[in-house]
Amino acid sequence: MTTPVREVLGALTMLGLLAPAASGQTAPASAPHDVTALAKETQNPVGNVISVPFQFNFNNGGGLEDQTLFTLNVQPVIPFKLTDRWNLISRTIIPINSAPGPHGSRYSGVGDINQQLFFTPAKPGAIIWGAGPVLSLPTSTAVPTTTGTWGAGVGAVVVKMTGPFVLGGLVTQVWPMVDAGGEPEVNLFTLQPFLNFNFGAGYALGFAPVMTANWDGEPGERWTVPLGIGISRTTVFNGRPITLAAQYYHNITRPDAGPGNQLRLVMTLLFPPARRAR
Repeated sequence: MTTPVREVLGALTMLGLLAPAASGQTAPASAPHDVTALAKETQNPVGNVISVPFQFNFNNGGGLEDQTLFTLNVQPVIPFKLTDRWNLISRTIIPINSAPGPHGSRYSGVGDINQQLFFTPAKPGAIIWGAGPVLSLPTSTAVPTTTGTWGAGVGAVVVKMTGPFVLGGLVTQVWPMVDAGGEPEVNLFTLQPFLNFNFGAGYALGFAPVMTANWDGEPGERWTVPLGIGISRTTVFNGRPITLAAQYYHNITRPDAGPGNQLRLVMTLLFPPARRAR
């Protein structure tokens, strides 16, 4: 086997996408995953599951006309146990942008990184909730998304699970703290209501539009409100639980220069707590 092939197989094994090679030792048996229960847990933004979503967003139409704004959001979600009563959920959003420029050119680079921290009860009741600080870091290297603004604010999430439904909402507000004069400034309100219906075998229909308001925009140019729907499937691939999803949204309200449509494809690597077979 050639060295490059070995390196690729080794990298895939480290990521858990390929099973490790057989050896003299036998790994402890683990219980099979309940993919429907796991799907419901991953639909909870403050669930007790490590997840690494890769969200591919294709935006066009509207002010973009026939051009496409592409954003890959890498969004690791990591829960930490603080005490017997409290957990801390870290949600990081790392955008990688490719924006259209003049004369067929494109601007590509990392966008501003958004860090969200939610303190949540370790043993929630019927209503699951979390709240905490939000930070926006001026890490953008793509000209159209450069703000130069350090931002800080607050976020909160509420979740209710009932039967096959997982519903709730996540809201954040970030205000500019230190600004270098970039545009647009980070004075951003975000609301994401979500409603998921799980109908077995890891399949789910979901409604989770990301509504935003830039308070520094001109009146009539502040809000982006999408409507749409998506379908997802949580399954186990070669021992690694993953979720695959496809979503489509149309912006019924948007700034004049904003896109009219968004196609979102998501692959999420899941790392649930290890379980032993009985």
